[in-house]
Amino acid sequence: MVLVGGEGTRLRPLTFLTVKAMVPVLNRPFIEYIIRQLSRHNITEIVLAIGYKPDRITEYFSNEKQLRARLAYSIETQPLGTAGAVKNAEPYIDGRIFAMNGDIFTDIDFTEMLMFHKDKRAKVTIALTQVEDATRFGVVELDSQNRVTRFIEKPRREEATSNMINAGVYVIERDIIKRIPEGKRCMFEHDIFPSLLKDGEPVFGYTTKGYWMDMGTPEKYLQLNGDLLHGKSTQVEFKTRDIRVDKKSNIHPRSKLVGPILVDKECNIGKDVELRGPVVVGAGCQIKNGAVIENSVLWRNTIVGGKATLKDCIVADDGCIDDNVHVEGAVITRMAPNNSGGRYYAREHK
Repeated sequence: MVLVGGEGTRLRPLTFLTVKAMVPVLNRPFIEYIIRQLSRHNITEIVLAIGYKPDRITEYFSNEKQLRARLAYSIETQPLGTAGAVKNAEPYIDGRIFAMNGDIFTDIDFTEMLMFHKDKRAKVTIALTQVEDATRFGVVELDSQNRVTRFIEKPRREEATSNMINAGVYVIERDIIKRIPEGKRCMFEHDIFPSLLKDGEPVFGYTTKGYWMDMGTPEKYLQLNGDLLHGKSTQVEFKTRDIRVDKKSNIHPRSKLVGPILVDKECNIGKDVELRGPVVVGAGCQIKNGAVIENSVLWRNTIVGGKATLKDCIVADDGCIDDNVHVEGAVITRMAPNNSGGRYYAREHK
């Protein structure tokens, strides 16, 4: 069994608009990738720890047979942290579990990680991945047998003794859950794992070399979409120059598309439009004549005005970019209802 959830609100402002698990990645809800990857490793009992608009998830996954998994939902009335989320889901737990943070995209081999955990007779096994800058994460030190000896949470550069970090995926034995206080915010990283080391419990680190991305910021979310379009993950069959357009969308013959590009259904791309990949266009988008879009993700029903330019942008559902507007490095969202028919507008300021 696996529990998916816990901390991860750094993707704001996008998660004000939709549940974090439902944020689209290549036009599919992010959580769908996690569920399908788990199913490939015969992990089919999945508990989602959620606390915001659970109906968004339950409605989307009403037909579980498509996923080859059975879903349960553990609702949090307040944020409980990575460990508190597991404690809250305890009624669903009857043995060893996988637990993973809700904003991690990974190609990790869950089967191999579980075998490693069993071979080491560990109480907890922590997936580790290598990054260039470890200061944003928790550094994990190991001995020669891959047993964890120390945690350094978000170290300064001079304190980072390794670039091997906690990847947010764990195998946890059932009795460890007894250590987690009930109804309180509690973190594995700060509270539970250090106490296990102090008590001499066997905690091991499993190193994964597969693709891994913490998409907890808009910048990383944009990078994730781009990486997948460039074929960096085994979960998506895409090549750098691929251009995939749904047959229900229309593209003017004088438009110019340079891959990788993914366009969903019922989109209309006008004359002299330039799409410079990586670009993802959600269902129902309208891109008017002469617009230029580069390294950007458009959610559903976005309108991009004539000769407008978007670069390094994320545009949420129902966004509207006025004619001749240039936007770069922005997250464009509708935070609240307004007088423009419910759309968020990016306008030219003179």
